[in-house]
Amino acid sequence: MTDQSKRILVLGVGNILFTDEGIGVRAAEELERLYDFSANVTVMDGGTLGTRLMDPILNCEQLIVVDAVLGDGPAGSVYRLTGEDLRKSLAFKDSMHQTDLVDTLIMCEIVGNRPEAVIIGMEPLDYHTMGLELSPISKERQEALLGFVLEEIAAAGGAYEKKAMPGPARQAESPAHQE
Repeated sequence: MTDQSKRILVLGVGNILFTDEGIGVRAAEELERLYDFSANVTVMDGGTLGTRLMDPILNCEQLIVVDAVLGDGPAGSVYRLTGEDLRKSLAFKDSMHQTDLVDTLIMCEIVGNRPEAVIIGMEPLDYHTMGLELSPISKERQEALLGFVLEEIAAAGGAYEKKAMPGPARQAESPAHQE
């Protein structure tokens, strides 16, 4: 298989209700807003879907997960994880979201296709506080995170170009009870 035909899935995961736990989902939103991708690249908001992500994962050869990662560095640090290091990603830890993504990858292998997987992640400042917005440091470092994801896409055989007219930026949510 040539690199240009290699199906690449960029999966932004996390829970947008808990501040920086939504780093991956917010990154996927920005990638879709700012870039056009070659036909072999799919960008997807995986949220907290767990095993429900098996179908899109089974249909790719390269999985690039974007997530919050607990790597013991300062908030805003960007990491590239493979192999056993995958469990540093919040999505790859046992959590309230059904099952972790490592289990999902194992299930994919059992049924016939476990793609190569890499995580591009960022150290969160706060992933416990309920809030729809990323912390200031995560917002500030988002461009760097996107740069690492784009490099990974290119290395896997995908192509991208910046949109001439990107969509509007996501507006900060205001509390419903605010006057």
